[in-house]
Amino acid sequence: MDNQVDSDILLSEMSDGILRLTLNDQQRRNVLSEMMLAQLSEAFSKAAFDSSVRVVVLAANGPVFSAGHDLKEITAARARADNGQAYFKLLFDTCASLMQLIVNNPKPVIAEVAGIATAAGCQLVASCDLAMATESSLFATPGVNLGLFCSTPMVALSRNVANKHAMEMLLTGDMISAERAQQIGLINQALTADELTEKTMEIAAKIASKSSMTLAVGKRAFYGQAEIPLADAYIYASQVMVDNMLKRDAEEGIGAFIEKRRPDWQDQ
Repeated sequence: MDNQVDSDILLSEMSDGILRLTLNDQQRRNVLSEMMLAQLSEAFSKAAFDSSVRVVVLAANGPVFSAGHDLKEITAARARADNGQAYFKLLFDTCASLMQLIVNNPKPVIAEVAGIATAAGCQLVASCDLAMATESSLFATPGVNLGLFCSTPMVALSRNVANKHAMEMLLTGDMISAERAQQIGLINQALTADELTEKTMEIAAKIASKSSMTLAVGKRAFYGQAEIPLADAYIYASQVMVDNMLKRDAEEGIGAFIEKRRPDWQDQ
């Protein structure tokens, strides 16, 4: 792969339509600092409009995927005249915007977790479309232990796992294993350390081989229908199917299937 360094704390690699973003602030446990949030937001915003990007993989260097918000930055903000209120508002709004950039991104996003993901770091994993992890990875929303309920991580968590599983994590703050995370639906697979990157890139390559138009339509529809009543969801999804059916790649894909040949995707 050709390696391009965007900054000291976020690395970027591009190969065969797969954009690999790697958190690299190891000394600070890959916290979602102001700089990290800005770098990630810029990277995902660019990926959304870059036709060469078909899939995004989000990984991290070091034993911690991400420890969440930078508590030292948060503590320093308390010295301000408003006790940090304006800063806290901006911080959590910025983080929420990043998570929505991932969910609303037309490109599928896969988290590759080799280590610990806590608080907003766990939120980051939950916000990705797919998540692969090592068997030794751990996950937690431990804010309750610090007197700060993980309310924003709760949004992503509660949209990935059943309410009682989410509430158990949020109310206890306990770490859960990768095996447990897979059981409750927070991650897709728990793999050995040797398998993690290989399997993640394998599934990324499989997804990247599809029509990017179809992937974008499907991802948008998946999250769009999830938040509306059943009858409305079917009305919405049916119209999506009609619009999708009229696209060039749908005609090509169906024709290729009938003719028993590989489809020639034009991403339109």
